[in-house]
Amino acid sequence: MSPELISIIVLVAVFVLATTRSVNMGALSFAAAFGVGELVADLDADGIFAGFPGDLFVVLVGVTYLFALARANGTTEWLVHAAVRLVRGRVALIPWVMFAITGVLTAIGAVSPAAVAIVAPIALSFAARYGISPLLMGAMVVHGAQGGGFSPISIYGSIVNGIVEREKLPGNEITLFLASLVVNLIIAAVVFVLCGGLKLPRHATSAPRPATSPAPAEAATGAGAACEEAAIGLTPARVATLLALVALVVAVLAFDLDAGLAAITLAALLSLFWPQDGKKAAGEISWPTVLLICGVLTYVGVLQEMGTIDYAGRAVSDIGVPLLAALLLCYIGAIISAFASSVGIMGALIPLAVPFLAKGDIGAVGMVAALSVSATVVDVSPFSTNGALVLAAAPDVDRDRFFRQLMVYGGVVVAVVPAVAWLAMVVPGLG
Repeated sequence: MSPELISIIVLVAVFVLATTRSVNMGALSFAAAFGVGELVADLDADGIFAGFPGDLFVVLVGVTYLFALARANGTTEWLVHAAVRLVRGRVALIPWVMFAITGVLTAIGAVSPAAVAIVAPIALSFAARYGISPLLMGAMVVHGAQGGGFSPISIYGSIVNGIVEREKLPGNEITLFLASLVVNLIIAAVVFVLCGGLKLPRHATSAPRPATSPAPAEAATGAGAACEEAAIGLTPARVATLLALVALVVAVLAFDLDAGLAAITLAALLSLFWPQDGKKAAGEISWPTVLLICGVLTYVGVLQEMGTIDYAGRAVSDIGVPLLAALLLCYIGAIISAFASSVGIMGALIPLAVPFLAKGDIGAVGMVAALSVSATVVDVSPFSTNGALVLAAAPDVDRDRFFRQLMVYGGVVVAVVPAVAWLAMVVPGLG
């Protein structure tokens, strides 16, 4: 049995054991990375740790720390009330507002995880306060980020268009942007309907339920009084926290600074002035989520180091039927991207498609768009950066249950969207 096949079997075993035995998947993944890396791939500790996502670790810790501080001093509660006032009590509009905000942020140049890191904690605090499904709100934030993610001036758009130009393939920047926007908009609409968005009150008329209340049924029935009552004033700590959140946005969007390092620096500064809030917030950093995500991605790094991902890609590109190879590449992009870097996957898969694109059997514009959509729409997976941020940012939820919901939802997206993208963009021969 080849080393690549062994590593895939171990990955499946990790999923099965974590699901059936309720063990943190990250811990199992670290063990798998150690076993496969040492015994199968002949990697030393440095080779195994090469896949540890240090940047994502800092993002998860920094963002959850900063927004835990915001919850501790009441800033998120103030923002929730402000959001209700902004839409005049129309709670049902808030998920779409969050979709639009993240879409605009990525369209104008924010990295998708940075936009999600900024918006998700506020959106999910609102969801907890008003009884909106956290899955609905998290999906709207992530799909909004991906919807705007391929504009001609965006990070994803610039990268993919650069790869297309480098590989001397026909390209169409507007088609790529609209393909991602339309697909994510449709998915968001479907999720909105299936997760109870149509049942959300058009006009809130009573006080929102407390975030700790277990009863979702009475979500936001009537915030007229609550919003009026927003005697949640601005204290010095809240003003400072709001300024810190603005500083985070400016640091990420205007100066292209790392979202995690910026967030943890701002959180540390706030803690110096309000140490009691800082002490409470430090205990609310989502450590189980950090362990889970970092462990899984470390094992994926071992797979990349030993060539398992290239092995799968080459096996598909060697198929003699171009349309079938295109479909399988879309699925490989979706499956791998659910655990790894979307940009990295697009950078690897588009060149793999070049041989049969060069023959003219498949439209290059449609193939690139389908690959790009397939590799990014799955970022709702709790193992991707965006999904992990959503999981970590959700307050007052059963985190294990929410993790399973995100995993199932991510699995459905992986199973359905690549086939739909292939049918809509590749089969008609776009480009």
